[in-house]
Amino acid sequence: MKRVFPIIIVLISLSLIGIILIQINWFKNQLLIQQERFIDRVDKAGLDVAEDLSKHVMSGGMKFGARRPGFQLLPNDLSFSISRMPTISDRYTIGDIQSKLVKAFNKEGLENLRFEFAVTSNSDDFVLEMQSEHFDKESADTTHFRRRVIPIIPESGSNFDGLLANEHLFIIIPDFKSQVWQSLTWMIVFSVLFTVIIIAAFYITVRTMLNQKKMSEIKSDFINNMTHEFKTPLATISLAVDALKNDKVINDKAKWQYFNNIIKDENKRMNKHVETILQAALMEKQEFRLNLVPVHIHEILAQIADNYQLQLQEKNGKIELLLNAANDTVTVDEVHFTNILSNLIDNAIKYSKENLVVKLVTHRTAKHFIIQVQDNGIGMSKETVKRIFEKFYRAHTGNIHNVKGFGLGMSYVKSVIDAHKGKIRVESTLGKGSIFTIEVPLNLAEA
Repeated sequence: MKRVFPIIIVLISLSLIGIILIQINWFKNQLLIQQERFIDRVDKAGLDVAEDLSKHVMSGGMKFGARRPGFQLLPNDLSFSISRMPTISDRYTIGDIQSKLVKAFNKEGLENLRFEFAVTSNSDDFVLEMQSEHFDKESADTTHFRRRVIPIIPESGSNFDGLLANEHLFIIIPDFKSQVWQSLTWMIVFSVLFTVIIIAAFYITVRTMLNQKKMSEIKSDFINNMTHEFKTPLATISLAVDALKNDKVINDKAKWQYFNNIIKDENKRMNKHVETILQAALMEKQEFRLNLVPVHIHEILAQIADNYQLQLQEKNGKIELLLNAANDTVTVDEVHFTNILSNLIDNAIKYSKENLVVKLVTHRTAKHFIIQVQDNGIGMSKETVKRIFEKFYRAHTGNIHNVKGFGLGMSYVKSVIDAHKGKIRVESTLGKGSIFTIEVPLNLAEA
């Protein structure tokens, strides 16, 4: 599992990167395709408008002079003249052409297109005949706009077809790429949403795999710890039973009682482990109930301190009681509350070196009773502080394996404090010690 897991993560990561690269390439291709379609639609709309304008270009193009009465085959006074050809500006206003262009663009699906236009006279040098308001300004920006030049060709068969230069319709699309991107808005939104869904699925998959890996490791650690915790007392009991069979022990009442007490103590130890596991299961199912009664916290702390005197002597340690609360009566579950205080003091002793000092401090506020368990032990890293209340989590102590347990103690402490609607905080510095602060509400019985 340890070897396969990184390979799976790498494969999923590569797949995600591949999908993102495909998406980026798809965006680029879509942009190019959309730009071509955009220009085609603009050209088609422009041609439709140019064709419409060209229908009336040549109307009124010829005028004849007056003729005197009388019949002559070739009258000398016959006169005719060609009047000035009517231009687009003679027949249409800027608003008329603007309206025609908007209508043509809407027909091609370019409803929100921003554009400027101009019409040049029928000469070879593109003299501006009429133009929209911002045509000059937009035509100066040669970097971001697209220009389309469409000739306005007179209808075939008109009087002067082919005799005169054509007028031209200039169409400028400012911020061309920006407008193309805007036309792809919904496509981009759906693509981004699709990518986000893929990334979210990737994240959930990896997180699930990490959790599964973590649970697998926790399971293995728990089984190993449980095996060790049960194997040790069983081995001790087995040795004590063998000793009781010895004739010398049977005849020596004192030795017989000694080994008998060992069996009882180890049996209690095993029962305590079983009880711890059962309590953890009840906590997880939230099936345990609190038996709330008024208790004296100072008496509990003094009793626990006496119970740990032997362990303290082994590490040349001591417990200092700084009981500052004037009134130490609090409504709690006596059994569970005694257990969590005992767990905190037990951890302070186990995770410490020589010359240990454990301080038990109490004080009372208007709404809470506060208990602090302070020690000058080995302390904890920031990572350990964050995870200290996780079930089955055990702080690493390097190569030291003298600290035993299932990793359920601190999880049990947190669950009991939560059940009492209280709070627990941890402050710790690696190598200097830790401070556990418990706040229990005074009005828990009413709550």
